[in-house]
Amino acid sequence: MLRYIELHRSGELRIRIEEAISNLENCEICPRKCGVNRLADEQGFCGVGRFPIISSTGPHFGEEPPLVGFNGSGTIFIGGCNLKCVFCQNFEVSHYLEGEEVTPRRFAKIMLSLQKLGCHNINIVTPTHIVPQILEALPFAIENGLNLPLVYNTGGYDSIKMLKLLDGIFDIYMPDFKFSDLKMAERFTGAKDYPEVAKEAIQEMHRQVSDLVIKNGIAKKGLLVRHLILPEGLAGTGEVVEFLAKLSEDTYVNIMDQYRVCGLAHNFPPLDRSITDEEFNEALDIASREGLYRFSGLSLSEPLLK
Repeated sequence: MLRYIELHRSGELRIRIEEAISNLENCEICPRKCGVNRLADEQGFCGVGRFPIISSTGPHFGEEPPLVGFNGSGTIFIGGCNLKCVFCQNFEVSHYLEGEEVTPRRFAKIMLSLQKLGCHNINIVTPTHIVPQILEALPFAIENGLNLPLVYNTGGYDSIKMLKLLDGIFDIYMPDFKFSDLKMAERFTGAKDYPEVAKEAIQEMHRQVSDLVIKNGIAKKGLLVRHLILPEGLAGTGEVVEFLAKLSEDTYVNIMDQYRVCGLAHNFPPLDRSITDEEFNEALDIASREGLYRFSGLSLSEPLLK
């Protein structure tokens, strides 16, 4: 039995829901701690008030292979974001909040519809700013049969306080580690503490779920870290992979080569160009030299089975 079902049956989930929702009144759901009253539908940096905004849903076949499997990852794209990177690949969703507000019951029905389609997991994209609302939707979903692993697909700018409320709720954590340099983080997101926050968040995620467990080609539980390569090494790949290797050499990493010029990136050279093959290959070499070997689609050995 998945642990979030056990937490619901024991009553612990309800306690966590109440605590999480209380943090919306003077919002400190994420490290920005805007202090607005989201219970009164006020909006802070993320742009989202009392209810979450869902942009799109459906089986996703473009995620990492262990998430996709045969039937796809049951992806729910959330509107708004607590980072709003200038180069965001989903700019309309994160910056312009495309989508519609949903109630907890509607959120639950969406999860159940993805399960009915045969998806291998429920993959919530950009969940950081709506942790209370996710928790609030779960009882309705569980009581109507939800029993898939839950994926926390985040930009990595997460509150330890909120992550601890999620212990046992999410089976798979999939954070980005975007930048290791605080100057780049501040320039592109306005969050100069991002590198340190991301490290602490990823450590907490790993504490909860450990390394990624893959059975019959499908991810069941664990940590999967994404790192998008930026032009001219702006992401600070060396320090990122050094941290991940120290965390665990069995860390499953997706070194991503799909950077393209989106959003406001054309105003921030050298983000106004795509990366080169040389830049991507160099990033892979750096990660390999640090001892990492579990790369999405590029593993240097068989995936770790437990």
